[in-house]
Amino acid sequence: MAGPLQEGYVLHTYGAERYVRHAVASVLTLRRHDPRRPVALFCPDEHRALLERHGLDRLFQVIAPLPEAHRSIVGFKHHLHRFMPFDRCLFVDADMIWCRDPDPLWQQLAAFPFTATGLERADFFFGGPKGLGVVLDVLLDRRRRTLRRFGLTYLPRVQAGMIYAQDAALTRTVCELASEFLARRHETHFRSRLHEGRSEESCEWSLAMAMSRLNLPVFPWFAGQNSPQLDYIDDLTSHDPDFHRVTCRYYTDRFAYSLRGIPSPFLRRLLLNLFTRLPGRGDYMEVTPFALHFGWLHQKQPFYAFAEKVWAELTRASDSRPLPDGEQVPEHDGMAGVEPPNQPEQHGKE
Repeated sequence: MAGPLQEGYVLHTYGAERYVRHAVASVLTLRRHDPRRPVALFCPDEHRALLERHGLDRLFQVIAPLPEAHRSIVGFKHHLHRFMPFDRCLFVDADMIWCRDPDPLWQQLAAFPFTATGLERADFFFGGPKGLGVVLDVLLDRRRRTLRRFGLTYLPRVQAGMIYAQDAALTRTVCELASEFLARRHETHFRSRLHEGRSEESCEWSLAMAMSRLNLPVFPWFAGQNSPQLDYIDDLTSHDPDFHRVTCRYYTDRFAYSLRGIPSPFLRRLLLNLFTRLPGRGDYMEVTPFALHFGWLHQKQPFYAFAEKVWAELTRASDSRPLPDGEQVPEHDGMAGVEPPNQPEQHGKE
């Protein structure tokens, strides 16, 4: 008789040492609310050695190699089927702080063979130019042209900070389709993030196209009190220094809430103040999401500071020092029955 399906979290790190610190801080907050589900970390050997040197490898029940070919955004998220150590995997970014018990989140995700947080409809900014160039895309309706060219009837907005998978074959199909769409970017209206000064290509619009082709629903990103993750915005987030108690101001008007991404604090506050004065546009909730995501580049500093503080506290004393607040981590039997992730297809460095 088969045992119960195993649910677990999957993180990955590569590059600078600070990203290991981010993963440690994120998992420490997760353990405040979920002490039993295992956590897997795919990382280079030097990251594992760093964790072992400080005795922090015990935070993770699975630590496995991340091959060089997969040490990039698309290198990992377009190959998720290679990194599924559990029956039900929740792939999460390391720049997240967990804020409450995720049991209800897992119960909802169980209905999906594969999904990612997102919105049913993507706007022109999704994968497109972030400046005035978007106006030309709108006037020429380039988004519609892309959909017609690829035989799609809709384009969702995927936020890939959370991706859930329990059907390995379907996950492989999604990832392979996403890779094909990315390779045909020149046939779309999407822009390469490398041309914007970023060091890595985005995985999100290609995953969105793959999910559209396969008619797979996204998991609602904005769901009021039931939101799986919300962005950290300093003006809209209240918390204590160690993020034990977190509340976010969540505007029920989608346009009002979209203003949170404006980098300039003055302009963001001004536009929010003006727009929410309109009748019916100022309604908001104070909610605690399952996770707080530090995805905006101009809003990451509080997470960086928290991660450095956590790392300093955990490494200050001897390796035998117990985790803060008596937090415990479960035991796990490793990678039994999982396709070895250190034998990738030969894609080369991405």
